[in-house]
Amino acid sequence: MFEPNFKYTDRIVRNLTLVAEARAVILNAPLVPKWEVSLRRDALLRSAHSSTAIEGNPLSLEEVSALAQGRDIMARRKDKQEVLNYLEALNKIPEFARRTPFSSDDLLEIHRIVTKETLENLADEGAFRNRQVVVGNRATGEVIFRPPATRHVPQLVDEFLAWFNSDKPNEIDPVIMAGITHYEIARIHPFVDGNGRTARVMASLVLYKRGFDIKRFFALDDYYDQDRRSYYAALKSVDQSALDLTEWLEYFTDGVAVSIKSVKDKVIGLSKDIKVLKEKGQIELTDRQMRIVEKLIERNRITASDVAEMFEISRQAALKELNKLVELGVIHLKGERKGAHYILV
Repeated sequence: MFEPNFKYTDRIVRNLTLVAEARAVILNAPLVPKWEVSLRRDALLRSAHSSTAIEGNPLSLEEVSALAQGRDIMARRKDKQEVLNYLEALNKIPEFARRTPFSSDDLLEIHRIVTKETLENLADEGAFRNRQVVVGNRATGEVIFRPPATRHVPQLVDEFLAWFNSDKPNEIDPVIMAGITHYEIARIHPFVDGNGRTARVMASLVLYKRGFDIKRFFALDDYYDQDRRSYYAALKSVDQSALDLTEWLEYFTDGVAVSIKSVKDKVIGLSKDIKVLKEKGQIELTDRQMRIVEKLIERNRITASDVAEMFEISRQAALKELNKLVELGVIHLKGERKGAHYILV
């Protein structure tokens, strides 16, 4: 079975302490659902923008936001598709988190989503590589990293997932597990293309699955994109004979600490003047309720028929969902009979 090799250095411990303190502030700060939706949407957009930008996608954050809202933009089809694919993969993280054990087929499905209609050979989408590849500098031709031989890929993936699905990772801090997962997927390089994006989705999946980022407020990719040279240097720093991940994990936890501090600062800014929520704290919503609030923010109003259509449920079931949000003080009813609709409080 795969067994990660690393040491807890002062830098890693300091970062994990800062992360834990910031996370506690975020989870205990009084937030209304509208703000939660805004923070989550911002994280998704920034992740999609940064993770694809690392790989050379030229779209701006504003263009990524427009695509996410269903608007078309003037850009290459491939560039647009890469962003839409990454957004789809991020949105499906809760679904993938429920798959136990997480299998190689699940990993292939994530890759298929991330690369859909973007690779030269469509057969490479959602498939392990069938030829040797290298990571290199396109400008100079320098080979930066030569991944394991193609014939070893299925076995290496199986060995890693055996560890991933075991009880051993539960003994490791979620942030460390996310960093290990990111590196090992990148190291095995199971695919012809799309390895970096798949690795970063997997790191986000770990944080969600372990209950660290259940609200999905963190955009880790932002940190990597700010200094791509440092990101690749950190990945390259691991000695391939010893596979000591310590230096990589120092860099990775740096990134988590910076990213979570950014969210903490936003949360403090949002909640500093709120007094009515001080006693009851954050209002916990289900994923379905959050989607209803998201739709409300888009449209400014929503009806029972809208909710029934969104989730393919009966009107009565839709009313139950809306009544729960009314009871929580998130929305309230306006109008009667055919004109009845709901708006945010």
